[in-house]
Amino acid sequence: MAVQDAGVLHGVSTEGFRKELEKRRFTESDRRGKWLLAHTGGPTVLMHFGMTGRLVCAEPDDTLHAHDRITFTLTGGHQLRYRDQRKLKGLWLADRQQVADLLDEQGPDALSISSRDFDEVLSAHHGGLKSTLTNQSVLAGLGNLLADEILWHARLAPSLRVQDLSPDERATLYKSMGQVLKASVREGCVPPRDNWLTGHRDNGVCPRCGTQLRTGRVAGRGTVWCPHCQPSPDQDSTGRA
Repeated sequence: MAVQDAGVLHGVSTEGFRKELEKRRFTESDRRGKWLLAHTGGPTVLMHFGMTGRLVCAEPDDTLHAHDRITFTLTGGHQLRYRDQRKLKGLWLADRQQVADLLDEQGPDALSISSRDFDEVLSAHHGGLKSTLTNQSVLAGLGNLLADEILWHARLAPSLRVQDLSPDERATLYKSMGQVLKASVREGCVPPRDNWLTGHRDNGVCPRCGTQLRTGRVAGRGTVWCPHCQPSPDQDSTGRA
């Protein structure tokens, strides 16, 4: 194992990270929300990829990428590299109790939650729809791009109040969430498809109706939505709030 950039380590030094993992093997992996848990039979390596992080399989003689921060050597000599440009998150070491504490802080996983439990989660919360969906203690796993895409698919404004959703709108939201998440898992990202919002965030035109997209800050995050497909209750016929 090699640490190319200790800036992605949290709560542990380079020396401590190496010492704790020396001669250990990854035994199994798990995911909860945005966290990847790599178990070793001892401490668990917690990985959070932020906006630009990912794991890359490599061979020992492959050129080191400028954004490779940690390199794990696997059985057979292959490498697993933690690659991250912006370093917004990183890696932690945790014992069993610390892992349990982390998971207790997370809401149910967005990819595996049932429609009934999803409805109960929404029923228990108030406030803005996007802020609720991206609150990891409410629902784990939805980030900014995912939330925007899901709401666009469901034709729901990000500023809508959760308590104002009808049963049919909740059902549509749940269905859209599942479709977007499954497609994103297959692609390894929120795919910038021509018929998805993510594929048009830069050119600013809704791929469904051709309306100029709106941008603003919702729940403290840069947000994109279509005022025609996702009208808010306080919006007039021109799409202005």
